[in-house]
Amino acid sequence: MKRLLTGLKPSGELTLGSFIGGIKQSVEYQNNYESFIFVPDLHSITVPQDPTILKERIRKNVALYLACGIDPEKNIIYLQSENLYHANLSWIFECLTYMGEASRMTQYKDKASKNENVSVGLFTYPILMTADILLYDADFVPVGIDQKQHVELARNLAERFNKRFGETFTIPNPLIPKIGAKIMDLQNPTKKMSKSDGDTKGTILLLDTEEVIRKKIMSAVTDSDNEIKYDPENKPGISNLLTIYSALKNISIEESVHHFEGTNYGNLKKEVAEVVITVLSEIQQKYHEIMASHLVDEVLDKGAKIVNQLAKEKYENVLKKVGLGR
Repeated sequence: MKRLLTGLKPSGELTLGSFIGGIKQSVEYQNNYESFIFVPDLHSITVPQDPTILKERIRKNVALYLACGIDPEKNIIYLQSENLYHANLSWIFECLTYMGEASRMTQYKDKASKNENVSVGLFTYPILMTADILLYDADFVPVGIDQKQHVELARNLAERFNKRFGETFTIPNPLIPKIGAKIMDLQNPTKKMSKSDGDTKGTILLLDTEEVIRKKIMSAVTDSDNEIKYDPENKPGISNLLTIYSALKNISIEESVHHFEGTNYGNLKKEVAEVVITVLSEIQQKYHEIMASHLVDEVLDKGAKIVNQLAKEKYENVLKKVGLGR
């Protein structure tokens, strides 16, 4: 069985975009792959975090993964920071990465252009992501379109290491979902719905109340021609609502457009709100049950034991090939 690895960093509250673009896909993939799911908490500190809030959010995220349908019997679930081999392997890859290819990473360039005081970690985190992936010989990495470039870096570094030191790492492939790969902000539909965005008016959080969800969707920015069709360039707001509806109803964009043919924007928003509330209400109920139990610790303890052994074997093999140690 092919191996799949994915994670969502706890730099903010999990959103509807996180669910549709990441978690929902993982629920579907878990029956077809040997699945590794982790919380990349080391990545979250590339920007300042409140330690207390971060620790709470890590636990909440794991509980939400489980509530969304991630089966602990079908997935190895773990925290990145509970395995020291991630950061150790990252250093070796940093020494194989050229400044030019690291500086071309789109997310770094975008964030650096908005903030002069970016950390070195923000510059090097795609290399840590490479270590996250290659440490477990993942065949596939489910990513949104904006993260594909990072998987390509992992492929390049795996090939470079293998060529220089001999066959060691599996060459990973990105796995991009056809529907819902990128959910946009409801107030600014040209921008991705972000879990770390300070303004949440256009972001639906997985733990938002029914009232808040309905208000956010009914206030979603659209356009003035009142024609429901999928056209991301000219009708980004309507296209985003259609994407959300399609993903949660498990139907194609074409089917959604046909369903809303002859109706108006108000009706579209009402139906999108209803399907979002239905899906998230069930997730929230399971989440509160999990948080009241010991399941999160049990799952993470089990996962840490498995991945530390696997990572130790891979890392020691790498050290030997590179010439480090006694």
